[in-house]
Amino acid sequence: MISETLYLSSSLRHIEAAHADEPLMQRAGAAAADWATTLAGERNRAILILAGPGNNGGDAFEAAHLLRQRFFDVRLVFVGDPGKLPADAAAACQRFLDAGGTSLADIPEDTRWSLIIDGLFGIGLTRAPDGRYAEWIVAANHLAGRDHCPLLALDCPSGLNADTGTCFAPCIEASHTLTFIAAKPGLLTNDGPDFCGEVRVADLGLPPCDDIAPDGHVVSLADFASHLKARRRNTHKGSFGSAGVLGGDQNMVGAALLTGRAALKLGAGRLYLGLLDPSAPAVDPVQPELMMRPAEALLQADLQALACGPGLGRSAAALQLLEEVLNAAIPLVLDADALNLLAEDRRLEGILVKRDNPAILTPHPAEAARLLGCPVAAIQNDRIKAARELASRYRSHVALKGCGTVIANPEGHFWLNSTGNPGMATAGMGDVLSGLIVALLAQGWPAEKALLAGVHLHGAAADRLVANGIGPVGLTAGEVIDAARNLFNEWLIGPHSL
Repeated sequence: MISETLYLSSSLRHIEAAHADEPLMQRAGAAAADWATTLAGERNRAILILAGPGNNGGDAFEAAHLLRQRFFDVRLVFVGDPGKLPADAAAACQRFLDAGGTSLADIPEDTRWSLIIDGLFGIGLTRAPDGRYAEWIVAANHLAGRDHCPLLALDCPSGLNADTGTCFAPCIEASHTLTFIAAKPGLLTNDGPDFCGEVRVADLGLPPCDDIAPDGHVVSLADFASHLKARRRNTHKGSFGSAGVLGGDQNMVGAALLTGRAALKLGAGRLYLGLLDPSAPAVDPVQPELMMRPAEALLQADLQALACGPGLGRSAAALQLLEEVLNAAIPLVLDADALNLLAEDRRLEGILVKRDNPAILTPHPAEAARLLGCPVAAIQNDRIKAARELASRYRSHVALKGCGTVIANPEGHFWLNSTGNPGMATAGMGDVLSGLIVALLAQGWPAEKALLAGVHLHGAAADRLVANGIGPVGLTAGEVIDAARNLFNEWLIGPHSL
């Protein structure tokens, strides 16, 4: 179970220093040994442990010592100089040796393993592993596959940046990760979810918030539960706001329709679609409740919130409409081509940052790169930094979409979303997300809460579908809409019980 607080490596080192007089390494080793015992089971009881030259290696020595006491056949591989280990790690190594443990210089070739433990680098590595350590990582991945055994990483898979989720090569492909004190952002975004497997937090008996405030949080229902209120009986459609969607140029009307359908089914009282395509249909036969308008007439409606960008295109007419939207005194969701136009015309940036009403930006990495004027790789190499920079520069709330969507506000706070699955990597998913968010804005939700809830719900609805056998392969954006409506209504009935 992931804790709701996130700490960067620098903050964790401050916490560790504040508790230097406590046996943190022994607690980490005990937690690792407990989970390892469960994972190894009663097969051949042979456990391979890779110990590195730092404190992560110390955690491995502690776990090895305890697992030997539990009568596992422990083979610990270590090539460092025990005299050069950090003090706590050196003490752990000595305890292991004094109890009769021995270390090997390389991985045995003639053993079938019930479990492999990665204690090489943890959060301490910020570059690609090399030399013998790189060889061991490759071997560990191969052996785990060969023997169909779990591969447990201590704190963070070796080769993965714990702060950013950037994966170096080679990297441990863990089936399970036991992380210490608190969760690290890199375990939940970018490459992290593909290399961490199941993640658990062992807090080692520490209350980290007593020492230093969290760097970020994992999105949970608690972040917006106070706004999940059942509707009164004495209401009407005007009680739940009017939302607008601006987009749908030629050959892209479907994007705007998805946004509108999602907003309608998440409870907006009225939904107006302003479409740029002059030959767009006058009615949506699937959702006739949507009220179609020519794009230029949309802002004449009495709107409480507006989503702009799905299928908008990048024409001169689209640019002019976007400028009008930015000057509108209502909350906005900007996505897709609205973001591309914003990146191309810096004059619009000046209008955006001077707005009194909130704006929400929902870029994917390529759109974020255009907005910041940098390569896409720079965005992905530090997604948290990019999201915070976007939020600060554009004075907006931001959801940087992708694996582990990063949400940031203009004050620099960030959240990571842990819902969602690979089935969402398909056309139209972002359009549906915009619709969910604008519906909540139209119903009076604050921008930050609407963004947190919309992103979390979007992924959770897709997860629900997959759990019910729909996807992940072939999952469509349209299918997520009804799933989101169903799940949101469940939350309204009892958000604290889900």
